[in-house]
This record gives sequence, C-alpha cells and structure tokens, in this order.
Amino acid sequence: MSNAFAPSVSKTPVTIITGFLGSGKTTLIRNLMQNPQGLRLAVIVNEFGDVGVDGDILKSCADENCPADSILELANGCLCCTVADDFVPTIEALMKLPQKPDHIVIETSGLALPKPLLKAFDWPDLRSRITVDGVIAVADAEAVAAGRFAANPEAVEAQRLADEGVDHETPLSELFEDQISCADLVILNKADLVDADAMARARAIVEKKAPRPVPILEASEARLDPRVLIGLGKAAEDDLAARPSHHDDHDHEHDHEDFESIIVSLPEGLSPDEIVARVERLAREQNILRVKGYVAVPGKPMRLLVQGVGARVRTQFDRPWAPQEERASRLVVIAEHDHINRTAIESVLNG
Repeated sequence: MSNAFAPSVSKTPVTIITGFLGSGKTTLIRNLMQNPQGLRLAVIVNEFGDVGVDGDILKSCADENCPADSILELANGCLCCTVADDFVPTIEALMKLPQKPDHIVIETSGLALPKPLLKAFDWPDLRSRITVDGVIAVADAEAVAAGRFAANPEAVEAQRLADEGVDHETPLSELFEDQISCADLVILNKADLVDADAMARARAIVEKKAPRPVPILEASEARLDPRVLIGLGKAAEDDLAARPSHHDDHDHEHDHEDFESIIVSLPEGLSPDEIVARVERLAREQNILRVKGYVAVPGKPMRLLVQGVGARVRTQFDRPWAPQEERASRLVVIAEHDHINRTAIESVLNG
C-alpha cells in the first residue's frame, strides 16, 4: 500500500483532534476516513455520555482503509483521567490487530484537557511505539467571533466586579484556552456561517490565546485537504513546555461534575421538523450546550441523525436501521451542571 505520509521511524504516528462540543471534530475525522491518502487508519473516540453517537457515525463510514474493528469507543471517562485503565489497553488492542494501523486518530471528548493526554505518551508502554504527529484544535468560528470565549480574562473579571449579573469565567473558556495552547494546527470551522469581519475577530482571538504562532485554517463542513492534517511530524510529547495549561501548577484534577449529560427517550411519531423545533426550543429555554442522537421516523427505513449545537440543529438520514437493531429514539443532552434540569428538558422534548 502506498503510504505517502508514513514517517521514517518505526513509531506509529497519532493525531489528536480536540475541540469544544459541536465544533466539527467527528465530521473532520469522517472526511479524513473518506480520503486517507493510502493510509490504514484507526480511530479512538472518547465520548461524554452513555450513547456512543460519534463512534456510531464513524463506524458507518468504515471501509478497508479504516475497518470497523479499528474504530474504538471510550465512553464515560476522560482519556486524560483514565490513562492506565482505558487509554493504554486501547492502544495495545490496536497495535495487536492483524493489520497494524499506519496512523491513529484520537477524537477527544469536548470536555477533555489535551495536555494530560499528551503526557500519557511518556508512559514506557507507549513511548517506544507511538508518537504524537500533531494536535489539531477545531473551533466553531461563529462562536469564537461572538466572544463566547473571552480574549481578555482581566476585562471579564473587571466586568464581573462591576456587575453582579456577569458570571465568573466559565470552565468552557478555560478548556478552549487549553485546547488552543496545546495545538499545532487550529481549524476555524463553519466558515460559511460568518462574514469576513467575524472571521477576522475569530482569528484575532485564537492568535491572542495561542502561546506560540500556529497555523490557522478556515473550513466549512470540516473539509480540508488531508495532507495538511497528517504528516505534521511534531512529536508533541517531546514539546510539552511550549504548551502551557491552566493546570500546569497542580495535579490534573479537572472536575467533570462541571458538566452533566442525560439521555432522553422521545415519543414515537415525531417528524424531523418537529424534532428540530423542540431542540431549538430546548436551546433557547434551558441553556444546553449540545444535543445528539438518533430518531426513528415513522415510515422511514433509515435512522435520523440529530445534532444540535446551541440553537443550530442539523438532521440527516445516515443509514438504514439494522435488522436486529432497536428502532429507538434517544437524544443525549449535555449542559453545565448547574444548568441542567431533567424535568424541564424532558417536558420540552416530549411535548
């Protein structure tokens, strides 16, 4: 097999894809799987919640370049918190496949801190066999341009002191900064949703938060030439000092209790338009961050994939329901812990 991007060393390269919830990480990986440039890929998906929606999306794209047994899901645990229990055994399993992957892609949870995961590559069981080809941070250009992640924390603190209605800097802002600080490449995705001025604002925010110059690329639907994504050759595990984190001065103890996910079963008989309307209403009324899942639409042999980021909701029929598969309609709803109200959420989604 032709392998244009294979490194000259024997280590298997790994690309870490990080980014906020709904930024487009899964779409980026799916596009890469469809054009792997002759590489045999493996994918590790670290999800937040019990329903593996992202992993299921990627498995629907499995082919000879990235077979289904090379797409592994790790749910209910952040990779950077469960290195010994989950991450090392998962890498071991991939390396023992009959056909070892040429390149491994890791999609982190939107809640994951990337630097502790990088540190895991110093483990003796891993360091001799794999290397971090690069860390790619995917960001929603519209959200960044809107100032959702403050470029000047001091100004935000001054606002907070002056106005009791302004909250402290949120955990999401801290996560965003850590993702940018760790990145070798930043992708401002959903460029089709912003004008030139907004894109310039988004670029300025990323540039200000980046501790060193990094390439910033614009994309729509996460479509990029795979040659700019893999083959970066950064060996990021050897460059940790250049990737500052909010958590450098203390042990890694970030608390996932800042976020919560619940699974809501939907009633039968809803049309795609009705589902979209309910998810949009949910975003307006309940301050949720992300909604994703599958719905059984009456009279349709294919399952409906639903993905919502705030009030932006997209649906598509992705594949037929399997013969032994339960035609169940379930959505995963993710919100900050203090903003999730199961009763209210179920009321909106169930009508």
